[in-house]
Amino acid sequence: MTGTPGALRTATADLNGIARGKRLPGRMADKLMAEGLRLPLSALNLDVWGEDIAGSPLVFAGGDPDGVARPTGRGPLPVPWLAGSGTLVPMWMFHEDGRAFEGDARQALSRLLDRFSKRGLVPLVGSELEFHLLDDSRAMPRPAASPRSGHRRPGGDILSLRQLDDFEVFFADLYEGAEAMGLRAGAAISEGSPGQFEVTLDHREAMRAADDAWLFKMLVHGMARKHGMAASFMAKPLPDHPGNGLHVHVSVMDGTGANVFDDGTERGSQTLRQAIGGCLALMAEATLVFAPHGPSYDRFVPGAHAPTGISWGYENRTVALRVPGGAPAARRLEHRLAGGDANPYLMFGAVLGGVLEGIAAPTEPPAPLTGNAYEKDLDQVPGDWITAIDGFAASHGIARIFAPQLIANFVATKRQEARKLADLDAASRRALYLDIV
Repeated sequence: MTGTPGALRTATADLNGIARGKRLPGRMADKLMAEGLRLPLSALNLDVWGEDIAGSPLVFAGGDPDGVARPTGRGPLPVPWLAGSGTLVPMWMFHEDGRAFEGDARQALSRLLDRFSKRGLVPLVGSELEFHLLDDSRAMPRPAASPRSGHRRPGGDILSLRQLDDFEVFFADLYEGAEAMGLRAGAAISEGSPGQFEVTLDHREAMRAADDAWLFKMLVHGMARKHGMAASFMAKPLPDHPGNGLHVHVSVMDGTGANVFDDGTERGSQTLRQAIGGCLALMAEATLVFAPHGPSYDRFVPGAHAPTGISWGYENRTVALRVPGGAPAARRLEHRLAGGDANPYLMFGAVLGGVLEGIAAPTEPPAPLTGNAYEKDLDQVPGDWITAIDGFAASHGIARIFAPQLIANFVATKRQEARKLADLDAASRRALYLDIV
């Protein structure tokens, strides 16, 4: 990297998935790659405002010690949304003695993937990210005007090519940027809310896929601003329209490269059903990961394309866990609960943790659901933030998946945010989360 032009931007994901780091001159590139970067451990445990967590042992009680942020090996990457020739270096956090920092969301996913590896298994994950393109120049955000016509859509227009054509300049830049960053962006579609779109990211090994999702959200935010708009992954940025989801598709390979969810039939293997059983058993307790913010719960409206009941089924988009059709070799499960505001590292960890729990302690799910899940008498995920926080904090299943320090830090973060958010009206809450998550 000697002689790297422009500024370096180091980026580490905090527990909310917000990038924290430093801007460095290009001449420091070799030193950064060799030695890493000293950064307070507490930087990964900030609330959504970017403020310290009151009473955190990482701050005053412990003297606010530094850790060492080290390059993940993914980068340096271009920064397509900014002028100039700067680069982005994704990082993750370690203690000075080389131990992984257990309060780091990326380290949490790595720890879980080590458990898969010990079983000779490799999970593959693909994601579908929904977002809105908005005009946030007023107190109440509204759909962004088409750069082509200057018009705003009054409603959703599902799978409309005209909608995509109206924003072609943005999407052309977005896909070019994704290619430059090594992100395998697939199909783009218009969705059911005005100004709402979905982009798929290809199946890859789970850590690479989580990196892709986190970096892609950063890219979408940046490109939207470059084009005079705001991008929002907020779970429900427009109160009267459908919200944003983050759906993930999971399959698991064995040492020969065979899909352990495939038994040659449409039904899928017993291992697939065990994985589904594990995900269902963990779903309520892990809801805080899938819906991490107060406004996240506005998305859980029956009949609004966001699952509320703990259920599964084949080719059924009203359930929380869907088994898509297609060739048996591609048999997989689709986890549909999370909002677009979820931290991809924690979200992938919670989903894969459920998969591993179901495989390790074979867990048989109930019968697959047919018909409209919203009309069935089902156990429900928590419908409010405080219940979800309490359930996550007390969960024995979560304690088997995430390290105690991460659980304690995440719970403390969410409790602090809940106290502060209680003083804000709906408009202020929307303005806070609109383009930050």
